[in-house]
Amino acid sequence: MKVFKAPLCIMCVPTYPPRGLPMPSLFSERELDEIEERLKRWEEGPLRRSLERYPERRDRFTTLSGIEVKRVYTPADLRDYDYFEKLGLPGEYPFTRGIHATMYRGRLWTMRMFSGFGTPEDTNRRLRFLIEHGETGLSLAFDFPTLLGIDSDDPRASGEVGVCGVAVDSLLDMEIIFRGIDMGQVTTNMTINPPAPILLSMYVAVAEKQGVPRDRIGGTVQNDPLKEFMAQKSYVYPPEAAVKIAMDVVEWSVKNLPKWNPISISGYHIREAGSTAVQELAFTLADGIEYVRHLKGRGMEVDEFAHRLSFFFDSHINFFEEIAKFRAARRMWARIMREWFGARKERSLWLRFHTQTAGVSLTAQQPWNNVVRTAIEALAAVLGGTQSLHTNALDEPFRVPSEFAAKLALRTQQIIAYETGVADTVDPLAGSYYVEWLTDKMEEEAWRYIERIEAMGGMTEAVKKGFPQKEISDASYRFQREVEEGRRHIVGVNIFVEEEDEELRNVPLLEIDQEEAERRQVERLRRLRSERDNALVERRLRELREVARRGENLMPYILEAVKAYATLGEITNALKEVYGEWVEPPII
Repeated sequence: MKVFKAPLCIMCVPTYPPRGLPMPSLFSERELDEIEERLKRWEEGPLRRSLERYPERRDRFTTLSGIEVKRVYTPADLRDYDYFEKLGLPGEYPFTRGIHATMYRGRLWTMRMFSGFGTPEDTNRRLRFLIEHGETGLSLAFDFPTLLGIDSDDPRASGEVGVCGVAVDSLLDMEIIFRGIDMGQVTTNMTINPPAPILLSMYVAVAEKQGVPRDRIGGTVQNDPLKEFMAQKSYVYPPEAAVKIAMDVVEWSVKNLPKWNPISISGYHIREAGSTAVQELAFTLADGIEYVRHLKGRGMEVDEFAHRLSFFFDSHINFFEEIAKFRAARRMWARIMREWFGARKERSLWLRFHTQTAGVSLTAQQPWNNVVRTAIEALAAVLGGTQSLHTNALDEPFRVPSEFAAKLALRTQQIIAYETGVADTVDPLAGSYYVEWLTDKMEEEAWRYIERIEAMGGMTEAVKKGFPQKEISDASYRFQREVEEGRRHIVGVNIFVEEEDEELRNVPLLEIDQEEAERRQVERLRRLRSERDNALVERRLRELREVARRGENLMPYILEAVKAYATLGEITNALKEVYGEWVEPPII
């Protein structure tokens, strides 16, 4: 199968072993033949007798991606396995075993809980609460009006202000969120996409007001527009304009914020929309390929920006499939960056990623079971080598987590880190016949998707054609059918069901006064508009529209508008006048 579309960078590819010598193999041909012969005898003897007495539970076992799982795996399943090409050592190409040589023996993953609700004051209290209880990185969740670049006093925001995240309308709100928090000592992840340049500008402006120099501002902004069209659907601008704006953020950040990750190429929302693990892997890397091409098209050298690209994955409930996905992702990205794009620096080849446990795996039925699901998913992320992790709370099927549930979710990570011993050795599942076979299989299936996307002209064109959207929709439908027909079991939903769920009455839920949150936000906006220099705001917005029409980088002008206290909605509307809005075509 032909994989790479770009010329191979021979100068960049080390040869193991030196040319002319045979490649290393885990087992000799004689040993593999003997294993296969022994396997046949086992099938004809012990296995046959066991099946007669204990028939298997079903005819076919598969992962959530539909990959058939064999009864047993042996070295024969890795017959052509090249150790250095496929596995190697931690901190060495192709980074299957991790991007750092010591991994968690040197530094644990960042425990970054996704937090935000109600007003900026509410979110400030929650962030400080989590810091006090051992959180090591912040992560901001925004309400849906903010995700769409809509101010809280916009009629379209009514009833949604502060519901699924914090409402942020202006620089003033960001100042309140970080009141009493030293922005030079924490890193912050912001899950925001079309308004990413606006929220990043607010963050930078607040950090500068605290006296934090730009070279100490650390964190990540999601800023991944392509996945919005296929998954989360909080898009604003048409695809080409959306990508252009996102690349403005990357280009400006690389030059001005050396510790900032200006994009988090996200598979999480793709998976939450119903994709398989294979689709999540393939579509995420295809998005990354698209962004790299755009940045190179601006004249940037790949080693100038590649080390600032980051990724974001889902950790679902199918334990080994998730571990294999993470390991395959690292190996694939290293090869893409070196062999497609000619990256030469080691850090340019790293796939650094944040993980969140699967929200869609949580159930309203028997909600305490969600603690177990989250622990298993978090363990998979750690065994897969994540750099940071968010663990979902047991009450998330109902609403934003309570303090109790958020702390329990954080404690889940801390128990994995400090009690289980899984962080004591690097990539402890390496060499498992099943894990290595499944890692190869995930990679093989993902390349097939990437080839189809490349044939369409890249991910932007694929999105406009509706290809990934339809693939995700079809996968979601298949999974739901499997659950409804009893071919896929979910405890408490279609197996071990309880008629009256006593547990529901025992879950302490967070109460949010949404009407009061909206009233306070609207009043703050009214007061802001009456007290700021409105002539300066209008001048900044006019300049922004002009540079957008000229095709220049928007970031310096958005930053100036933010500092003048132009609101999120005002800046977004100014850009809509230039770029227009996206209306998704029907997908059949």
